[in-house]
Amino acid sequence: MLEISGSNVGLREVWNASLGTEKYTLSVQAKAQMEASYNFIQQEIARGEVIYGVNTGFGSLSSIRISDTDIETLQTNIIRSHSSGIGKPFSKEQSRAIMFLRANALSKGHSGIRPHVVDKILEFLNADVIPVIPSQGSVGASGDLAPLAHLALTLIGEGEVWQNGAIVSAEESLRKHGIKPLQLKAKEGLSLINGCQVMTAVGFLHAYRAKRLLEISDVAGAMSLDALMGSRSAFDPLISASRPHLGEQKTARNLSKILGTSSTLSEAHASCNRVQDPYSLRCMPTVHGAAKDALSTALNVLTIEANSSTDNPLVFAEEGKILSGGNFHGEPVAFQLDFLAIALSAIGSISECRIEKLINPAMNYGLPPFLAKNPGLNSGMMIVEVAAASLVSENKIYSHPASVDSIPTSADKEDHVSMGTIAARKFGKITDNVEHILAMELLCASQALDLRRPLKSSDEIEKIHSSIRKVVPFADTDRVFAHDINAIVSIINSNELTDIIHREIGELEW
Repeated sequence: MLEISGSNVGLREVWNASLGTEKYTLSVQAKAQMEASYNFIQQEIARGEVIYGVNTGFGSLSSIRISDTDIETLQTNIIRSHSSGIGKPFSKEQSRAIMFLRANALSKGHSGIRPHVVDKILEFLNADVIPVIPSQGSVGASGDLAPLAHLALTLIGEGEVWQNGAIVSAEESLRKHGIKPLQLKAKEGLSLINGCQVMTAVGFLHAYRAKRLLEISDVAGAMSLDALMGSRSAFDPLISASRPHLGEQKTARNLSKILGTSSTLSEAHASCNRVQDPYSLRCMPTVHGAAKDALSTALNVLTIEANSSTDNPLVFAEEGKILSGGNFHGEPVAFQLDFLAIALSAIGSISECRIEKLINPAMNYGLPPFLAKNPGLNSGMMIVEVAAASLVSENKIYSHPASVDSIPTSADKEDHVSMGTIAARKFGKITDNVEHILAMELLCASQALDLRRPLKSSDEIEKIHSSIRKVVPFADTDRVFAHDINAIVSIINSNELTDIIHREIGELEW
């Protein structure tokens, strides 16, 4: 049972939340903080204070005063009216992570709402009653309003939830599970939808996958380098020490570790006349390393965001203040997700360059054209590379920063927005594409290593090669290579490949 406190969430916790393997409870300290905040709001209402979103309208309607008798109706109305999302819903796993982060942010006690609200979110999570949340409709400021409203809609017994892979009404599901809908009190509707938990949760989940892909990119790159009879000299620690970016140093060490010292392929060309390899081989520490540094920076920002108060107004009970501000604005997250999209696109791009070298007889040092055993009759990996090139170009479109494209909303009251949720979604598309590009490289590099026999790569690479061969055999003749690509993607997604890497090579640095 994990205690929610508003301060103990990181990448691993968000990933576990998405899997639904954990149960949650609100910590005693968080409950006390929330109660103090709620009591302060009630005190201020009783004194006749005007508080945004409590007894006023929302957005550009904030100048309209709401009577005390309509305060609870106001909170229900905002949930219904803001449930205007469209498009394909986020996955059930993504919605779990969103709920988890929403509960964590509210538990910090700066929203002026009852602990019962977080308890209700956790009750839903623990019972696996997960809202169907449309993925489109958020501009990423004033919080992820539309998607979070759909989350809140299920809490009050409306909207839709996931059930056995299907979509059913929340009312039906709550009745089945014996869960009572949440009855909203002052400010609670507003607090449920103010925040960047959608972009942050979705960004975290794709970052988890990106971390895995950065490990695999080092392995795929090392396999390609040995298959292409490339040099290890570019990974000498003296080079990376002279330009001490952490990611570059980590990548150089990873590559040296993977390439090992037992490769007969490497020994076979030890005295060749080649001085330098193509950039896609010798610049791996620089490019892969820069992506690792980008991920490290982004994870730091996402972790701060996950443990922050993103409501408006914020309640500071001890200081006796209720303050309107802009913590709901998603710019910090949007910038990082845009940066990660660019960084991961570069990983796909350099991987495709290595695939091109593997299939190109002018560049692959004795391998047959397109890695076909009988070229001409067989086309080999010709269209595998073409498909990779297609994904690389698609990623260039998705790499356009969402965060630079603000647009005024809410009658120009909310005149600058982050588009952070769009950044999260397109980062996910890039992650999908790079996953497939790296699978294509592993497919081609494995084929090339077999064509180099009887020479062998390092013991470390041969173990990875053997694991790939368990799901994808050597291609003696042409076949449907889409099946091979999907098989390798499956062992990437299942963590089977990274588990083998960690077991046979050891933990790689990222």
